[in-house]
Amino acid sequence: MNNSSKNMSGVYNIMPTPFNEDETVDLESLKSVTEFMLSSGVHGVTVLGVLGEAHKLTDSERDIVLGTVLDVVNGQIPVCVGTSHASTYGCISISKKAIDLGAASVMITPPKLMRPSDAAVRDHYLTLASTLEAPIVIQDHPSSTGVYMSTEFLLALADSESSLSNIKLEDEPSPKKVSDLLQHNTEMKIFGGLGGIMFLEELRHGAVGTMTGFAFPNVLVRIYDKFNNGDLEDAEELFNRYCPLISFENQKYINLPLRKQAYYRRGIIASPTARKPHAPIDQMTLDELDKLLRWADTQGEN
Repeated sequence: MNNSSKNMSGVYNIMPTPFNEDETVDLESLKSVTEFMLSSGVHGVTVLGVLGEAHKLTDSERDIVLGTVLDVVNGQIPVCVGTSHASTYGCISISKKAIDLGAASVMITPPKLMRPSDAAVRDHYLTLASTLEAPIVIQDHPSSTGVYMSTEFLLALADSESSLSNIKLEDEPSPKKVSDLLQHNTEMKIFGGLGGIMFLEELRHGAVGTMTGFAFPNVLVRIYDKFNNGDLEDAEELFNRYCPLISFENQKYINLPLRKQAYYRRGIIASPTARKPHAPIDQMTLDELDKLLRWADTQGEN
């Protein structure tokens, strides 16, 4: 098993997949947004997650998106790839393909089950760990998967297989669960998420970073750097200053199209198109987004 999982930390931005207005993949905008991530100083990127609309892509499109990102990144930062699938067999197949293409790690949610079963989820992850030659990041997000993984369950997984000690923790309240896990296993590497809304609190509780689609990743990098350099007051001031924008972007049901609008309005992608079906955004919300983007521009963040 690849031991590079021990080095995973920092801000991993979850990348959008840009589309043309006819909903075909926009490769030029994909290259542009990847270059934007590199210039933002992120420590890694995560592709083909929920923000990447992976569930709306064909298999061939997934390969094209990942290959394009890897070509632009060219080894400068690690690329984590979402490879969740309803079956263990399918997850192994998708994960192996991603690893063969150059993924440094894979992020996997527990499969949705008609009747939740700890034994079935445990077997899913242990089978993956025994098969895949890359670090696995377990995405703990019960509100989207319908699968609740308790602290005791995750600790038992990590005890059984050390490669299952990387968690993207989005089970609210996330800071407390970070502390609860690390109290029993200090070797676990826990990333926050949830749009970055609890980023500073998660760091205080011991998280090694965050994986989020917030469209201003350079802000999160600055908060992370200040926190790790011991500049706690500056980190708190910066986080609090951007909380309105972080909260606005992370509105439930419309966070994906909102973030695409943010990238589009800043000239990073050519179109804000999201693949249908998706929740619509009303004009008043777009006006409010424009107001926040103008504010960010005064802070030097556009």
